[in-house]
Amino acid sequence: IVCAGAVPVADDEPSTDGGAYGAVGAERFVTTSPYRGRVVAMVSLRALAGDGPPRIEIAGDTARSPAASLVRTAAVRVLEQAGEEPRRPTALRQLADLGFPFALGEQGPFVARGIPGITLTSAGERPPDPFTDTPERLNVQRLGELGRSAQALLVSLDAGLELARGTSSYIYLGRRVVRGWSIELVLIASLLPFLIGSIDLFARCRRRRVLILPAVRALRSRLAFWLFGVALLFVGARLGLLPRGEGRPVAPDTVLAHDWRPVALVVLAVPFVAAWLVTRERLIPRHEITAEERLAGYSSALLGLGLVGVLVVATNPFALVYLLPSLYAWLWLPQVHERTPWLRGALFAVGGAGPALFLLSFATRFDLGLDAPWYLLTLISAGYVPWIAVLIAFAWLAPAAQLAALTTGRYAPYPEPDDRTKRGPLREVVRRSVVAARHRRAPGADRDALEG
Repeated sequence: IVCAGAVPVADDEPSTDGGAYGAVGAERFVTTSPYRGRVVAMVSLRALAGDGPPRIEIAGDTARSPAASLVRTAAVRVLEQAGEEPRRPTALRQLADLGFPFALGEQGPFVARGIPGITLTSAGERPPDPFTDTPERLNVQRLGELGRSAQALLVSLDAGLELARGTSSYIYLGRRVVRGWSIELVLIASLLPFLIGSIDLFARCRRRRVLILPAVRALRSRLAFWLFGVALLFVGARLGLLPRGEGRPVAPDTVLAHDWRPVALVVLAVPFVAAWLVTRERLIPRHEITAEERLAGYSSALLGLGLVGVLVVATNPFALVYLLPSLYAWLWLPQVHERTPWLRGALFAVGGAGPALFLLSFATRFDLGLDAPWYLLTLISAGYVPWIAVLIAFAWLAPAAQLAALTTGRYAPYPEPDDRTKRGPLREVVRRSVVAARHRRAPGADRDALEG
């Protein structure tokens, strides 16, 4: 049994430290401690003397949950001592945590490695700043209630509480538990109609002898551009331009969580914008786009989305909750292409609701506000978010960008060799930039000549 947090433990009981800094002590314990193989369960005590209601945190660093018997026993012990059942994340938030595993509590590393673990607290999902704790802020009654609850829970564990070996995934709905495998089946089944629809559209294009290859090449160019963005993030993290860490979340109360490092962002933005200009050169419409070319563009983009969905299933099926809105909203875009622009724009916006709601939820749940994008970037650069997840997320942006171009009427298929400029995209961008600069200087030069 591991008691994590600022609580006294016996000499023969292991404990961890560093909970306020991304649970680095808990991570080190589960990776290096000789006690880790003997741990039955982990109970983390954090911010017990706050004014908030009792809470139990169960999120892990991976898409797993602690043993349901441990969570339920802890809830009963808190109810006995505090007179109220502790709060847990809502079902939607539990599903969101499984789709994007993230845990600021010290139970996260344990749950990820198959050791049942929970956190008892009276604070919210974001731990309070430990440097603001003062004696006059302590709620002694709450401290006693949760302290006795933790002691009673340990007595139950010592008495032989049966815990399922390892950890699994589930969602609490009131007092009922919905197993993770059943949720995964529902999510995977929800992906199948989209795959059938996108494959059917591709088959119809083939039957009508619509040329698909230029649209696929356009999608390939967009994919290469976004993967170049992933490479920039990787290089920036390795060179120290972005925050580095030990694979743990950056503490939200530290400077790193809010310091955007504008110089580093500019250094990374310069090659990123240059790559965008080079990629854009081959994708600028140079003639009126036919209906067949637009249909090919939709077909290739939707097939790309389907492939992204398959990759999500192979890595973390729960993450489909963020992908499904774009799949089913954007599947209708070919049907409404001849309708009013506002309808196409609204449908495209609905498809982006998954990532938008994820970012909004992250900003509000952990009180990050406008710093949420930067904080997510620090999670990537610190190594907490797996790079395979980053690659899949950026791969989603390629078909999204192609569908955005189709929605706004800016789409063009990849040009055939005879239609390409002989200078190549890079030299063509340089030439256009030089010509534009000369045009800007020309009126001033003419005035100087006239005055002379």
